[in-house]
Amino acid sequence: MSEHDLLDLGGQVAIVTGAGQNAGRAIALELSRHNAAGIAVNDFVPERAEAVAEEIRRTGVPALAVPFDVGDLDAIRAANAAIKEALGPATVLVNNAGMAGPTALLRPRVNFWEEDPSAWDQYLRTNLYGVYNACFAFIPNMVEAKKGRIVTIVSDSGRVGEPKLAVYASAKAGAQGFVRSIAKEVGRYNVTCNAVSLSSLMPDMPEEKLAEIMESDRAKAQVARYIIRRYGKSTDVAALVTFLCSDAAEWITGQTYPLNGGYAPSM
Repeated sequence: MSEHDLLDLGGQVAIVTGAGQNAGRAIALELSRHNAAGIAVNDFVPERAEAVAEEIRRTGVPALAVPFDVGDLDAIRAANAAIKEALGPATVLVNNAGMAGPTALLRPRVNFWEEDPSAWDQYLRTNLYGVYNACFAFIPNMVEAKKGRIVTIVSDSGRVGEPKLAVYASAKAGAQGFVRSIAKEVGRYNVTCNAVSLSSLMPDMPEEKLAEIMESDRAKAQVARYIIRRYGKSTDVAALVTFLCSDAAEWITGQTYPLNGGYAPSM
């Protein structure tokens, strides 16, 4: 990129968790366009991680697929070692992996007291402990380098509350509190730590499929709650995350940025 690139990453190596598709993929690709020394692409599914890594390599930027479950600290430590060997120490971390973890697709649709308690762990493991694990493994790289960026993807359900999403919301709210605390620990090392709070995103899909979904009564009712009358896009997330990872955001830390089309304004 040009030396005048506002979003310059300063030649740092970045890792993006949950980057095999949708917003995570968009983040990894966008970071690769702004003077990154390399991108580590994580996904629970190895084939997805490798496909995105190959997309990045085709642009001339080094990339490494590092498949693991963010709930497995030992696996993240092993990935950190592999990244150091292949690309150099990662000093940009984007905690994007979320939802119900790698094996569960749907959130609960019942009241909290009607849930199966055995399901709680899948939300806490990915959305809270996964953030702990990744930060625990990669922050030492940043402390040693005396520079770094951490961006964690959270949810408006954790900011304002959502019915029938209590455990998921509490995990995301916990991640926001963690972000604020860690920011105060790492700031002396020139490391910033912020969160991006999302409302509903539309998964990447063909335009005709998206148009079909948007014509449904459910979609129209949901989108009517947004000031900007559409779902979020992967590119919306990638743009804000890249800014927060860049040199332009060096004096921003400990913050949560709502990215939600005006669904739940920040107070």
